[in-house]
Amino acid sequence: MLLSLVGVAIFIAVIALIIVAMSTKPYPDLGRYDSEKYFLNEKQEKCLFPSINDPASVELSVIVPAYNEEERCKYSFIHSFIYIFLFIKDYNFNFFVVPMMMDEALEYLEERKKKLKSFTYEVIVVDDGSKDKTTQTAQSYCNKYGSDKIRVLTLAKNRGKGGAIRLGMFSARGRYLLFADADGASKFSDFTKLENEMKNMKKDSSNRAVVCGSRAHLEEESIAQRSFFRTILMKGFHFVVWFLCVRGIKDTQCGFKLLTREAAVLLFSNLHVERWAFDVDMLFLAQYFNIPVGEVAINWTEIEGSKMVPVFSWIQMGKDIILIRLRYFLGAWKITEKSKLE
Repeated sequence: MLLSLVGVAIFIAVIALIIVAMSTKPYPDLGRYDSEKYFLNEKQEKCLFPSINDPASVELSVIVPAYNEEERCKYSFIHSFIYIFLFIKDYNFNFFVVPMMMDEALEYLEERKKKLKSFTYEVIVVDDGSKDKTTQTAQSYCNKYGSDKIRVLTLAKNRGKGGAIRLGMFSARGRYLLFADADGASKFSDFTKLENEMKNMKKDSSNRAVVCGSRAHLEEESIAQRSFFRTILMKGFHFVVWFLCVRGIKDTQCGFKLLTREAAVLLFSNLHVERWAFDVDMLFLAQYFNIPVGEVAINWTEIEGSKMVPVFSWIQMGKDIILIRLRYFLGAWKITEKSKLE
């Protein structure tokens, strides 16, 4: 009886593996809609985005994925309105999330440019198919600072954070590319920490390297305050990531990562996961290619109105992690050894 059950289990497992292999697209979809190839400059003229295949023409590109940030603003406003009456002290007003993040980033970038005239940058806000005024809000910064510094990439449909960042990367001009969350949870001036680590790292022969911002130190010091469900989600997710995919990185999910241009084109050309677990896919690929990966502690504040739903996110990300490992193991997901730049 036991042998029969084992046999049935093995048979079901084999069938499941075959189904996974046969239903998986071997290569990621790197295409884009025609409308996603253009941005509007400060004169409201339609301009073609450059390609990551082109030589770098600015020092730093900052990619900011954004999706329905107006909803987060409304949530934060209501939360803050209640909070200011119940707990006046230590009040933190989070209304208008995208402008707050952009203001902080641009203040740092503009100040740096004043001190170092040769420093050049661009910020690409990627509106991931929002149904609110995220694009219009971001475009107002282009109108103010000019399209050489601020560009808005509006996606025709929602692709997920990883998919949005990929298209932002493929439209960037930077020698270094940083992606940062639109909620401003990371302190933007901590970019200096990532930059210093990047300069000190020994890159591979093709000048590839990745530096991850990390919140791991905050867990130990109990500075970061999370809800019970998010804590369970975080701990469980970290274990599954460590066990199946990425080792040596304490915090794979912090939305503050710096890449060389050469690393970005190779990793995002091979990235298969476009939603929550895309960071794990990216770091798995980095370790596959033996690309040096650094990790630096940064300041971080949990922002209200997260789009992650604890139970659903846990199930979704856990499934993604298992499938990442399984699909690469089976060879269902193919990896292109050479990047487009080579």
